[in-house]
Amino acid sequence: MSEEQNIPEERQKDEGVSPKDEQPRPTSRGKQQPEDQNQKPTHKSAESADNLKSPTQSKDDALQSQPATPSTLNPKPSTSNMEVHHHGHVHEKKKWKEYLFQFLMLFLAVTAGFFMENQREHYVERQRAKEFATSLYDEIVNDTTRLKKIQEDFTNNSFYLDTLFDLINSPFLKNMPGGELYFYAVRGLPNRQFNPTDATLHQLINSGSLRYFRKPELIKAISRYDQSLRTSLRAEESSLTIFNELRKTQTKIFNLKVFQLMNNWSLQDKNDSLLKYKKKNLAILTYDPALLAEFSNWAILRRGNNMGGRVRSYKETLEIARELIDILKKEYHLD
Repeated sequence: MSEEQNIPEERQKDEGVSPKDEQPRPTSRGKQQPEDQNQKPTHKSAESADNLKSPTQSKDDALQSQPATPSTLNPKPSTSNMEVHHHGHVHEKKKWKEYLFQFLMLFLAVTAGFFMENQREHYVERQRAKEFATSLYDEIVNDTTRLKKIQEDFTNNSFYLDTLFDLINSPFLKNMPGGELYFYAVRGLPNRQFNPTDATLHQLINSGSLRYFRKPELIKAISRYDQSLRTSLRAEESSLTIFNELRKTQTKIFNLKVFQLMNNWSLQDKNDSLLKYKKKNLAILTYDPALLAEFSNWAILRRGNNMGGRVRSYKETLEIARELIDILKKEYHLD
C-alpha cells in the first residue's frame, strides 16, 4: 500500500474514529453505493469524514483538549447566604405631640439629674457639719472644764495675796517668822495661764466652713464664743506682763530654794505639809522698804488682774460656751 493510502487511516486514528465505524454516505437516490476498494483516498474524503462528526461530539472533543482551569477563577456571586439590610429609619413627619413628649422627657431627665446632685451635695454638707460640730463640742467642753478650775484657783489665790500684802506692809514684819511670808507667797503667786483649744474654731472661721451650719442661732453663738475667747486671751497677755514684773521683785526678796522645797509634793506625801513651813523661822533676803513696797504693788496688780479682767472674761466665756454646747447638743444630738 502506498503512503497516500495510509494518511487517512492515520488521521482517523488521531481523531479517534476507526475505519469500521465510518459509515458510507447515502446517495441522492437513497441507495448505498459500494465503496470502491481500488479508489484512492483524497484530501476531500478526509475533510468529509471530519464533517460527519456531530456538533455535540466535536464540542466534547474540544472540551477534553482544553486544559483544566480552577473553578474559582470566575466564581458566580452567591446570594443565598447574604444578609439583607433593611433601612429601619423611615423619614416621616412627626406630630407636635411627639415633639412635646420628647421635650418633656428630656426636661424631666435633666431636672432629676440636678435634683440628685443637689441631694448629694446636701448630704455631704450635713456630714461635714456633723463632723465640725462634734469636734467643736469636744473642744468647748475641754476648755470650759479648764476655765472652771482656773477660776476656782484665782478665787483661792486672791485670799493668800491679800494676806501677803498685809504682812509685808505690817510694822511688825521683822518680828514675825519668815516661814509665814513664804507660805502665803507660795499659795498666792502661782501662775495659771489659759490656752484654749481652738483649732476647729479657727478652721470654721478662716476657711469659710461656717456655711455648713444652717441654723443662724448656731452661727451667732459661734461668733460670740470666738469674741469671748479673744477677750480672755488679751487678759492673759496683760496678766503675763504683770506676773513677769512680780517675779523679778520676788527673786530679790525670797529664797527660791525654799520655794522648791515647799513645792515638792513628795515631801507633803510624808506629812511634811506647808503648814509646818508656816511656823518656821525662814529668813527673807532683804527688808528694804522700797523693794518690799514694789513687790506688794505688783502683788496687788496681780490680784486685781486675776479677779478683775481674767475671772470676769472667764465668766462671760463660760456663759457663751454653755449656750453653744446646748445648741450643738440639740441640733446634732451630741452627748
